[in-house]
Amino acid sequence: MSVPSSPTKRPRPSVAPATTGTPGDAAGTPHRAGFACFVGRPNAGKSTLTNALVGTKVAITSGRPQTTRHTVRGIVHRPDAQLVLVDTPGLHKPRTLLGERLNDLVRSTWAEVDVIGFCLPADQKLGPGDRFIVKELAEARRTPKVAIITKTDLVTREQLAEQLLAVHRLAGELGFEWAEIVPVSAVGDDQVGLLADLLTGLLPEGPPLYPDGELTDEPEQTMVAELIREAALEGVRDELPHSLAVVVEEMLPRPDRPADRPLLDVHANVYVERPSQKAIVIGHRGSRLREVGTTARKQIEALLGTPIFLDLHVRVAKDWQRDPKQLRKLGF
Repeated sequence: MSVPSSPTKRPRPSVAPATTGTPGDAAGTPHRAGFACFVGRPNAGKSTLTNALVGTKVAITSGRPQTTRHTVRGIVHRPDAQLVLVDTPGLHKPRTLLGERLNDLVRSTWAEVDVIGFCLPADQKLGPGDRFIVKELAEARRTPKVAIITKTDLVTREQLAEQLLAVHRLAGELGFEWAEIVPVSAVGDDQVGLLADLLTGLLPEGPPLYPDGELTDEPEQTMVAELIREAALEGVRDELPHSLAVVVEEMLPRPDRPADRPLLDVHANVYVERPSQKAIVIGHRGSRLREVGTTARKQIEALLGTPIFLDLHVRVAKDWQRDPKQLRKLGF
């Protein structure tokens, strides 16, 4: 769950560019490559949109706000472009040291990307949080900004039209114009392709930044930890998502297994802040933790393409969100 100090640092030369074919098309259209960042209030659909554009799961999703805690890069490969998506935590009013660090991560990412996508759910009216974010975006004058109205499958055409007008007016009030305003439904796969076209059109010309076929640069251990945390977030009380952290301590192939029947041992700790929270995560006689383990194991096996044995333990790290030493220990 490490937070990169430079979320969008160009991966040259440590990552070799793709070498399959000549970028661009036969007519001489230049190849484009760069970074796009999704921002917005917590639970605005940024992670779901990232997964839809990449075509596979690279970011965890949840109905709980503040699910994302670090940038996740998803890579979209096209004949004419390579779009690297940076999915950041939702910008929010911080109440803890963790919250302050997440907001700092969002702002540092804005300064380094080639285009910013502001996500606003179609089923929620513009609020003070949206205005705060867009006001800050207005300061990034040189970076193209695209307004993305998400979750359009949840509203009528009339409601969508009102939202489109509202986001257009807001930019005008703050003295700038959106490069594009695009309504999409990631769940319904509506206009996701159009959004990809518009974002890639705003990228600079250049060769691919990542090898062909690579979908994310997140370490496997980080993604495994995130899948466990996603499973643990489901069905718990409202205060728990902000108190849950997962650290994968070890991932090792089981020794003496035949080549045609491999097994990966995954040992992970789920951290909470209070003993009462530990009891909630474990559940009656361990029932809740077993459900978390079963759900996470299926997702991890799909990710890694191999059977795993998942060993989960719940531990208390008192007030870790406010403790700099414990934040470092947990990778923040």
